[in-house]
Amino acid sequence: MTRPARPSASLTRRLRGLLNRLDNLRTPQGPDAPSLSLRDPWPGDPSRGARLVKAEMEYAGAVLSMPPDIFATASATRPLLAHLHGFTWLRDLRALGTDAARSRARTLVLDFMETEKPGPLANAPDVTGARLASWLGHYDFFAASADDDFRQALMSHLVRDARNLAAQMPPELLDQRALTALKGLTAAAIALPEHAPYLTRALKFLGPELKRQFYEDGCHTERSPAAHLAALQDLTEIRALLQAAGTTPPDELLVTIERAAATMRALRHGDGGLALFNGSKEDLPSLIDLVLAQAARARGNLSSLTNCGLHRISAAKAVLFMDAGLPPGPGLDRLAHAGTLSFEFSFGKERLVVNCGAAPALSGGWSSALRATAAHSTLTIADVSSSEILDTGLGRKPAEVHAHRQFLGGVHWLEASQDGWQKLFGAVHHRRLGLSENGEELQGEDLIEAATPQPFAIRFHLHPNVTASLQQDDETVLLRMPSGLGFRLRAEGAKPRVEESVYFGQGEPRRAEQIVLPGHQDGPQHVKWTITRV
Repeated sequence: MTRPARPSASLTRRLRGLLNRLDNLRTPQGPDAPSLSLRDPWPGDPSRGARLVKAEMEYAGAVLSMPPDIFATASATRPLLAHLHGFTWLRDLRALGTDAARSRARTLVLDFMETEKPGPLANAPDVTGARLASWLGHYDFFAASADDDFRQALMSHLVRDARNLAAQMPPELLDQRALTALKGLTAAAIALPEHAPYLTRALKFLGPELKRQFYEDGCHTERSPAAHLAALQDLTEIRALLQAAGTTPPDELLVTIERAAATMRALRHGDGGLALFNGSKEDLPSLIDLVLAQAARARGNLSSLTNCGLHRISAAKAVLFMDAGLPPGPGLDRLAHAGTLSFEFSFGKERLVVNCGAAPALSGGWSSALRATAAHSTLTIADVSSSEILDTGLGRKPAEVHAHRQFLGGVHWLEASQDGWQKLFGAVHHRRLGLSENGEELQGEDLIEAATPQPFAIRFHLHPNVTASLQQDDETVLLRMPSGLGFRLRAEGAKPRVEESVYFGQGEPRRAEQIVLPGHQDGPQHVKWTITRV
């Protein structure tokens, strides 16, 4: 007997959509109010709230004008549109806390509800999940004192959104956004009367997502400190929602939160901000502290994240990070960077060598430029990135990345190699970094293994607070930090140049400098360098 063919994923989605629309045609009137009062646990930015009152939304360095028909006509990058339709910016209006902020929140929520055809992202699982959690988490701020018509429309829309989201489970998203979808469904399940079955559905898919989204060392599989922070926020919210409903959180959720929190501590520089790999910005240390406080039970501070390959070495006041792992796989790489074997170095609370950061919400080519290898503190061959940058993720990329750590002769050594240029140039990049036990000297070696010599450049992007001065011998660069602390960079095999750079690691882009060690096809393919405290 022949088995009937299994319907394709696209057909399944279409059938779900049709059934969902039929359900919505007979959706009963929503409840009068949430059955359980929820509160968004994260702080907002009152300055961004003030911009929202003036019809401007700022997110990740991008600014979006907000005319009355914004939800139907907005044209911007996907991250910016997802932020717009996800309503997490309500926390910025709440932080502002004025009557004008509350009125603006109601107006924008009403505009969205009255938009017949909002943008195509409005009903994506992650966006719907963010909106459910945001509307329920800020209900007391913008809706509790509103008129009956507004509250009834809001509750009816929440019921429809929850039904739509439940129909889309399991989320087909492979990255951190799947956790946001599950968080929204969990919030709806415990705050909307007679929708408790949604909780069973959310918990059914939570366990498999936790196993798929985190390495054994607790690091998120996007290999991005920013994505890791967002995932940890979602998980702590899910745990708090379950506890508020009197439901015991699953053990696998508690264990994942504990491991992820320990990893979160390891992904910070001495200033408390994040390391800048794979789409990350520094972020506010106060927010990271709050997330770790919410996670609570985290123990220890991991120094080696061997599964994900984001290696961290600390010695005295110095912290060294290096990306010595395989780039994230398909479905997890939408914001991934071509930064394999790049490093960052800080001393105390001051960053010295950095990557350039990220601007996924910006249009105009900035996002792709910052994802390129040249925007990272590593070696680039022939001005070609080690991974191919695509709008949807990565194309060609390293197939093998090897790393080995050891402590020898008072030095922490990290040796690594990657073959991202193997298909194009038959070349493998080898890098060896050594941090002294007192943290005051960083030794480095870069070697290109190839049958044909290659042109290359080794870049050291500097934090914008660092000034670089090429010395008279043309072989030494003096680096000065705001505290007055100084470091000296010297190289063998290439003469250093000081060039302009840009830094997107904070809210606004800033001018910065970089040191470039240029290599030529007719010159040595092996460069040694040191960064030493003066």
